[in-house]
Amino acid sequence: MWTGADEDRWLGWLTLPDARDGVERAVQFASEIKAEGATDVVLLGMGGSSLAPEVVRSIIGREDGFPDLHVLDSTDPGQIRSVERVIDISRTVFLVASKSGTTLEVNILKQHFFHRAVQQFGEREAGRRFVVTTDPGSKMEPIARQENVRAVFAGVPSVGGRYSALSNFGLLPAALIGVDPGMLLDRARDMARRCASEGPDNAGFELGVVLGEAALAGRDKPTLIAPPGVAGFGAWLEQLVAESLGKQGTGIIPVDGESAGQPEVYGRDRIFVQLRSAGAPDAAADALVDKLEREGHPIVRIEWQDRYALGAEFYRWEFATAVAGAVIGVNPFDQPDVEAAKIVTRRLAAEFEQTGKLPDAGATAQEKEIGALLGQLGEGDYFALLAFIEMNQVHCNALDSIRGIVRDRRNVATSVGFGPRYLHSTGQAHKGGPNSGVFLMITGDDPEDLPVPGQSYTFGTIKRLQAQGDLEVLTARGRRVLHVHLKDVEAGLRDLHAAVQRYA
Repeated sequence: MWTGADEDRWLGWLTLPDARDGVERAVQFASEIKAEGATDVVLLGMGGSSLAPEVVRSIIGREDGFPDLHVLDSTDPGQIRSVERVIDISRTVFLVASKSGTTLEVNILKQHFFHRAVQQFGEREAGRRFVVTTDPGSKMEPIARQENVRAVFAGVPSVGGRYSALSNFGLLPAALIGVDPGMLLDRARDMARRCASEGPDNAGFELGVVLGEAALAGRDKPTLIAPPGVAGFGAWLEQLVAESLGKQGTGIIPVDGESAGQPEVYGRDRIFVQLRSAGAPDAAADALVDKLEREGHPIVRIEWQDRYALGAEFYRWEFATAVAGAVIGVNPFDQPDVEAAKIVTRRLAAEFEQTGKLPDAGATAQEKEIGALLGQLGEGDYFALLAFIEMNQVHCNALDSIRGIVRDRRNVATSVGFGPRYLHSTGQAHKGGPNSGVFLMITGDDPEDLPVPGQSYTFGTIKRLQAQGDLEVLTARGRRVLHVHLKDVEAGLRDLHAAVQRYA
């Protein structure tokens, strides 16, 4: 079923539900952290290392008496400060997660908080506030030992980052907030058995074939409709599908977080995936999905029995994504275009080190430029907002409102990605997938920047360079993209909203 590349090296996730070696250690470690009175766990990770724990926190939640989980996957100074404001560093455990140990964002975030810990506790004690999850032999492992971190948990080398939800990258943070990792694996094992079936009950295979064949028929935008209790699943699913299947000029473009609309606002490029919660039936959503089906849209319905069904769904969708890759003819385990933006960012960073000058931020685009960008949207296209600003509720609401206008007026799929987070997720499909994306990149001034300890650059500088790196690659690939820089982010977003309202 494969492309003949290196797929056989990346199949360790298939047997993770039966690999229980690390569960007892994770649970015991979580008990120790709880007994010591820790109130918070801050996870420093990107992509697969951060999204699965974020979803576990969102759907299953924190058990009473256990610390809360804060996922930090941004170089935005405001977002870093937002996390710092809600934690007590003396009662916080920092969980540093990187398979390779070389992820730029993770390493500089770790430098920042390690510096804070040294200031408060001294060199000898600072490391005891840190826990590392990384692959054996990674560049992070010897540094962790040298810095006397509290514990090192191993990843599985044959499991790629976005397929690592059922490894220590997902199970350790789950255990730390009181979620039962053994129960997650039990549910995943039940699904794995279904996915080993040669009969009609092979849930993962059936879903993968449906998604792959739908994409080949032009319905390449699976759109999630989910009740609030499980809607958080979409962020993890978006990364899994987009990064696995958007490459070689083809792919599947997942749509998460789009508010549900009536049938007339959707094009013929959609396939809808409805997640139904057995414990919270939603008659309105059921009626809408039935209506979409009557209008000729293909529908996939998946019912979650309870919160711990998350373990089964992690496995189902990993299996289905691998199968869909085989159907459309791509390797679902590589990410060739993610590295392209990293290379440009490294070049820009080296230039900054030499000159001390940032690339020109540009000016706020004129309304007519935004109108011209939106005018390029056609049937089968999608509109993506790429926002290198703090991911907070105010900004999310503003961007969701903009995407809603575009969806309803232009009848195209829409997405929102916060940078640099999306670079490890949908960024692969933006650059390597079909040339059906129309991108509005948003950057903004940082009211208060943060230095990176031991470096000549700041977090705000790195964020700007990451945005510029992605912009250069998108442009070089012939993507339709407009960059807007906002001097005042809140006011600028209001102006953007007005421009979109006028020209969409």
